[in-house]
Amino acid sequence: MRFAEDPFAILARLDELRAADAPTHGGHVLSYVYDSGLAELDELAASAIRAVQPVNGLDPTTFTSVAVMEREVVAFARDLLNGDDDVVGSVTTGGTESCLLAVKTARDVWAAGAGSTGSPVSTGSTTRPRLLAPVTVHAAFQKAAHYFGLELDLVPVLADGRVDADVLIERMGADVALVVVSAPSYPHAALDPIAQVAAAAAERGIACHVDACIGGLVLPFWPDLPEWDFRVPGVTSISADFHKFGYAPKGVSVLLTRGRDRHRAQYFATTRWPGYPVVNPTILGSKSAGALAAAWAITRALGREGFAELAASCHRSTTALVELVETIPGLRVVGSPVGPLLAVATDATAPADQQVDPHHWADQARAHGWHLQLQPGLTQPDGTTLPRTTHLTITPVTESVLPELSAALVTAADEVRGVPGVSSEQVLASLPPGLAAAPLDAPLDAATAFGILQSIGLVSAGGGLPDRMAPFIALVEALPAPLTQRLLTELIARTFE
Repeated sequence: MRFAEDPFAILARLDELRAADAPTHGGHVLSYVYDSGLAELDELAASAIRAVQPVNGLDPTTFTSVAVMEREVVAFARDLLNGDDDVVGSVTTGGTESCLLAVKTARDVWAAGAGSTGSPVSTGSTTRPRLLAPVTVHAAFQKAAHYFGLELDLVPVLADGRVDADVLIERMGADVALVVVSAPSYPHAALDPIAQVAAAAAERGIACHVDACIGGLVLPFWPDLPEWDFRVPGVTSISADFHKFGYAPKGVSVLLTRGRDRHRAQYFATTRWPGYPVVNPTILGSKSAGALAAAWAITRALGREGFAELAASCHRSTTALVELVETIPGLRVVGSPVGPLLAVATDATAPADQQVDPHHWADQARAHGWHLQLQPGLTQPDGTTLPRTTHLTITPVTESVLPELSAALVTAADEVRGVPGVSSEQVLASLPPGLAAAPLDAPLDAATAFGILQSIGLVSAGGGLPDRMAPFIALVEALPAPLTQRLLTELIARTFE
């Protein structure tokens, strides 16, 4: 067959495209990617993906390798998270799908009147179910509530990112289908009070999900932690991502559930069409088996001891970076981070000329070749505010670049110390007249939204993004959420276009 384009030219073009990406290896990107630092592990994962490239994960009765690999990946996770034989689970395409399925399952079980057990006991209720969680819970749960029609009830947290267990428990009621706690939360690396919340939920017949998407495969090896997994009575499900600290390619996660009856509520099945019977444990039907195969291969290659060794590296680097930030005038670590991640904020107790805005710091670190993640401040439902922060995720490869990274972080802070953060007043003054006060019940069309993005300098006519993101994150803080969400939708859509 004659190809429309030469295969070598196609791959050369792909190399050109990849050259514009942030580096996925080498430890210079402290979010999104999880680099073990082991080239042979990447090669093993690539070979495993290639071996199952034509396989359809839809039907494990036709492609029996899928069932075997999933069974063994689930068993590995269940062992790490101290589940017994009553804990079963599914491999998903990532943390978002795991979270969606946990919520979908809880909604359906609650509607059937089964409480946290998953065993049908009544005809259910017509009340709209409620999803209860700290405001720091991952945004995937906001998506799940939106998709599946639950009322979202977000509880404010303290300034250090911790949620008060008593406040969360006070909000529990018969309309709560699911309470979610994090191990740890992504924004501030806070370990929620899981034992207290799960016990109170169990007393009230409420399901309790632990979102351990980022921590599930590393916290089992983190020292001096309270029990947070299936050892805790009342924990009904846990999500954990193998494409994070399982070091597998995107995207592969597991959702583990206590009780087979509850797990079966996760499934969708139908025979009411003239085609093949459809039975799906996850949202997708046809799906690649590649990431599953990679995760399976990595768990077998590393074993528990290998994961422990990589977690120890993460712990050493995280400890070193927390100590470093605490020595940088004008910055502070938020709370007491649990796991290989941390958030950094301005030290408001320092004199103004010594303070370092975390967003200017992140932008300056990027100018030196290090990608940190800017997080906006947030006004909570009770009117209190969480400070703007910069997020760092630490991986095993970080240890090999720790001296260079540390020097860059110190230098970046020195270069922006005393420079005030971008204020709400500044960004609002830069907007087109009347935008901030525009009625939100009249949706912006695509052309108008794109025009606004151009007028505020976020994109150029050619679609380029600015080098400095601090002004944009300040805009997110200043404008009403529905408006910034619409503008962000347009930004990402135009990026793909």
